[in-house]
Amino acid sequence: MLRRLQRWLFGQADRPAVTEEQWARVEAGLPFLTYLPPDARSRLRALALEFLDQKTFHGAHDLVLTDDILLSIALQACLPIYNTGLDAYSQWVGVVVYAGDFVIPREEMDEDGVVHEYDEPVLGEAWPDGPVVVSWQPQQRTDGLNVVIHEFAHKLDMCNGQADGFPPLPADMRRADWARIFIAAYHDFCHRVDHDLPHAIDAYAAESPAEFFAVMSEAFFEVPLRLRAAYPAAYAQLKRLYGLDPAAGANPRPTHDSNPQEH
Repeated sequence: MLRRLQRWLFGQADRPAVTEEQWARVEAGLPFLTYLPPDARSRLRALALEFLDQKTFHGAHDLVLTDDILLSIALQACLPIYNTGLDAYSQWVGVVVYAGDFVIPREEMDEDGVVHEYDEPVLGEAWPDGPVVVSWQPQQRTDGLNVVIHEFAHKLDMCNGQADGFPPLPADMRRADWARIFIAAYHDFCHRVDHDLPHAIDAYAAESPAEFFAVMSEAFFEVPLRLRAAYPAAYAQLKRLYGLDPAAGANPRPTHDSNPQEH
């Protein structure tokens, strides 16, 4: 199928069919998708194929992008825009995929005006109006860290300007509610990180409100019960933004006591 998919991506053929066997194989590597109801899984697949139709992929350093890699990235990339649709990604076309982490040259000016150049190893990067760069991990993590969801959450955040943790909201959501809830959650999280207190998500979220939103988005899809327990109000906002409720699918069925008692 790879050759047909590549020809389709370059406009040389009709969209190839993806077999149920292949969907199942790819989705098995993304176990958090089992939290979604069947109708959501179907819509996500359709969005993933449209995403592949609209974007140009490049494997860095001769990385061969197989069909399974492309489908996996597309499924994860479409989670943040499941509710809003692919128009949110309309201002850019490129996706660059590295095998593992990669290095990006940086420049930073100190207080004396001296510019320091250095190389920073990263797992992903997203630029306004530019490409998304992600690393491909053959073994997907299941601990709430997901570089693909993270970078595409940044892309959603950038739809109304620079990434600042305040993405465009659906018409039925109030900006004031989002700001109040996420600012409070961010301050609480930073306090926990600064004082070595337990925290529910990756400490990198304390870097900025933009990183907090992206890391919260990773956790929303991958470890929704943990996120909902730690920040229920923020989880509810993400639930409305993304139009999905992963915690409902992740929550085990309650066990009923054979002799219930009232207390």
